Amino acid sequence: MKNPRSVDGTAGHLTGQANRARQVAGYCLICLLLLFPLSVWAEDTVGNVTHLSGVLFVSRADGTKKMLSVKSEILEGDTLKTEVDTYTRIKFTDGGEVVLRPETIFKVDAYGYDTAQKKQDNFLMSLLKGGLRSVTGMIGRRNPERFQMKTSTATIGIRGTHFGALLCNDDCANIPTVSGQPPGNGLHTDTAQGTTVISNAAGSIEVPAGAFSYTPSPTAPPMLVPPSQGIQVTMPTSISSNKATGSGVGSSDSNACTVK
Repeated sequence: MKNPRSVDGTAGHLTGQANRARQVAGYCLICLLLLFPLSVWAEDTVGNVTHLSGVLFVSRADGTKKMLSVKSEILEGDTLKTEVDTYTRIKFTDGGEVVLRPETIFKVDAYGYDTAQKKQDNFLMSLLKGGLRSVTGMIGRRNPERFQMKTSTATIGIRGTHFGALLCNDDCANIPTVSGQPPGNGLHTDTAQGTTVISNAAGSIEVPAGAFSYTPSPTAPPMLVPPSQGIQVTMPTSISSNKATGSGVGSSDSNACTVK
């Protein structure tokens, strides 16, 4: 007859090994679960604040709100709001940049970029209030149809572009014009390089380099306007220029839009 204690001891040894194996597997699973949210968070980072003069707030997609500073991360779904006298410059992971004027509300609706995966390109943004200048990055250069900016009156598409946009809704009284009257309500754009395509339900136009457009409302077709009546969005040199080269995004010694 076999010794029951010997059999029990062997079984106990095997059971202990199995328990330890399960514990190790459990620890590995916990580590993976802890690391997973961090990798997702990193993937959501679409850019950073590189220049800031004033107060900049962000409303996250999860409902949280906070004040940003230089080097702060910008995430997909963020809504940025500049306060009075605030200018900020954002650099995105594809190399594109946006400079926001004071009292501007700007949202990153969707963003996708992979240096090796052109099919992942996607940049959809909204100008909800105020004005900005934008220089497109790799997404706009290699996949321009996947770059789009929405406003309440029209959508801006691009073809390798540096452009400015100003959205007025009874809040542009401080913008100088030739007539001395504030710019009309609606979307004003200027194209510095490349071509923009301004579209809404009423029509679509191309705005080449050096040209200006105006879209009064969502039901009125976009129109080209003479340079003498165009509104050019300019930014302070301290925000728009790169120190190393002196080049920048719509740099100007003026802190406001100008009339050409």
